[in-house]
Amino acid sequence: MVLDDTKVAKLSGVSTATLTTLLLKKGLRNVWMRGTRPLRPDQPRIVGRAFTLRFVPAREDLATPESWSSPRSTRAAIEAMPPGCITVVDAMGVSDAGIFGDILCARMRQRGVAGLVTDGVVRDVAGVLSTDLPVWCSGVAAPPSVAGLTFVGWQEPIGCGGVAVFPDDVVVVDADGAVVIPAALLDEIVAVALDQEQLEAWIMREVESGVPLPGLYPPNAETKARYEAFRRDQAKTAR
Repeated sequence: MVLDDTKVAKLSGVSTATLTTLLLKKGLRNVWMRGTRPLRPDQPRIVGRAFTLRFVPAREDLATPESWSSPRSTRAAIEAMPPGCITVVDAMGVSDAGIFGDILCARMRQRGVAGLVTDGVVRDVAGVLSTDLPVWCSGVAAPPSVAGLTFVGWQEPIGCGGVAVFPDDVVVVDADGAVVIPAALLDEIVAVALDQEQLEAWIMREVESGVPLPGLYPPNAETKARYEAFRRDQAKTAR
């Protein structure tokens, strides 16, 4: 399904918490990538197609500094990343080998990559922050990737934070972490996501005004009728 600017704008207004609920209603329980936390606390929500990278455990004949010059390297993968993608990296949760540092993140930023998501860690954290590349990871570590990982390829199915991610799935990331929307479900989720977010914003206002939760959240028929009346009034006011 096409991820155009209109869909990006709609999903940018929807929290990952709301998306996990909507995907749960579709039968998908395992869509939130564990260990993906924003490196910068004030990082805004981003939306993009997944560009996947995969590491496996380090093997001494392959995980060497010389491997960085190989045609199958993180450097080559970065040059294949399209503008607007979100790079999703399977680092198997390894926490003592930084998959990317400031130079690689700077090049990704130059290429227009929207963000980096990994269940692993990054290195050169001060430099990474200075690139302004949005990063979600499980922490930081000084050693390079080859200290604990072997890079094996890109744009293939991966597991990141215990979640299956396929190339071109849609990823939404905010302060709560990273959520994957399967490409085949994109249009269905976009069609209902903004309405759900607006409903929950209205419910929050009701809570703040003292309305008790039973019948409000989740809404019963009477609450739904009051919400629809509110929406009609809002539409009249906007004309």
